[in-house]
Amino acid sequence: MPVFSYIALKNNKNIVRGKIEAENARAARDGIKKLGLLPTKIVDETTVETKSATLAKYARKGKLRAMSLKDKIEFTSTLQILTATGIPIIETLVFLENNADTQSIRQTAFELRRQIIAGSTLAETLEKHKDVFGRVFVGLVKAGEDSGELDKTLERMLELLRKQEAIKGKVIGALVYPAFVIVLAFVVVLVMLMFVFPAFEQMFINLGRPLPWATQMCMNMGKTMKQFWYVVILLLGGGVFGVFKAYTTEATKRIIDSFVLKIPLLNELIKFANFSNFVAVMQVAYDAGIPIVDCLYLSNLTMDNNQLKDSIHGAASKVQQGIHLSVALRTTKVVPNMMLFMIATGEQSGRLGEMLYHTTRFIDRKLDTIIDTFTKLVEPMMLVFIGGIVLFLALSLYMPLFSAYQM
Repeated sequence: MPVFSYIALKNNKNIVRGKIEAENARAARDGIKKLGLLPTKIVDETTVETKSATLAKYARKGKLRAMSLKDKIEFTSTLQILTATGIPIIETLVFLENNADTQSIRQTAFELRRQIIAGSTLAETLEKHKDVFGRVFVGLVKAGEDSGELDKTLERMLELLRKQEAIKGKVIGALVYPAFVIVLAFVVVLVMLMFVFPAFEQMFINLGRPLPWATQMCMNMGKTMKQFWYVVILLLGGGVFGVFKAYTTEATKRIIDSFVLKIPLLNELIKFANFSNFVAVMQVAYDAGIPIVDCLYLSNLTMDNNQLKDSIHGAASKVQQGIHLSVALRTTKVVPNMMLFMIATGEQSGRLGEMLYHTTRFIDRKLDTIIDTFTKLVEPMMLVFIGGIVLFLALSLYMPLFSAYQM
């Protein structure tokens, strides 16, 4: 029979804890009332034990699920709220372990609690799982623990994660439309070549006239693709795999990163999207009391573009040698001028943290403007692109008929 643990009130003032066997939660509640108690909370021990056993199984296997950005925000938000109210970190993790919405958060909370009980600090435990949380998260938590302001550091980290989610949404939103149009154009071409053109083959033969080069080319391509359809599937799969490998292989990704920075407007989108995260992390890290060189290294971890990352890494080395931050960043020739000016002003006035905050707001507004411009420019370009393809296919299909009518 299932066992239920309960918390109840005795004489409406004394808190009583205990366990009772019952067929279900309702029967357990009735049984508690028969004891002269007023139940306030009833928990099925079987469910709790099963959940803990599942989490322990993952922990024994050494597996820790990667958390999505949304899960990180929920985890950090709960951690920050409960820490700010003075609840010990162990009890906070127990709450997450039992009440989090996703399995990945519950498993993470279980593993962190297990290692902290074994004698590690929160930062030391996170360091062991930096592939899940990221070095920026680990570095900021360590700074918060060292300064005794973990709740404030977690609040800054939460703002940073939400900002990253917003930027990611904006950039993806700007790129979804052109990607959709390109895929749509490819599908239209595939259907026209493999099904429409072959259907007109007999009609073209009956015309008894040589076909225009465009029509003949489309006919040949359509018949070849229809005959060797499996090759088309293999080529598509190979193309997708090739793009994936190009973005995950260091050498090819560096070439792509360098190339995109040479494309007008797209280079501005990539640059400001990278610097938006960069400045936000620097501002949070600086406010947390982290030395400026470490702030630079932490901020540089958020960079997705390798060319920009290499430039900032070189600037960090110069700052370590004693050069002012604004001067070192200016030598990279990739940092926006307004950002350089505001950082230089902050250094001279002793208000670098405040100026980094204003720089973050400037970069965000600039990024919004670039995304709006990019979207407005790309839409007509995509319409011209797909319209040109459809026009070419239509002319290739109807030119033989026009020639026959002119005889």
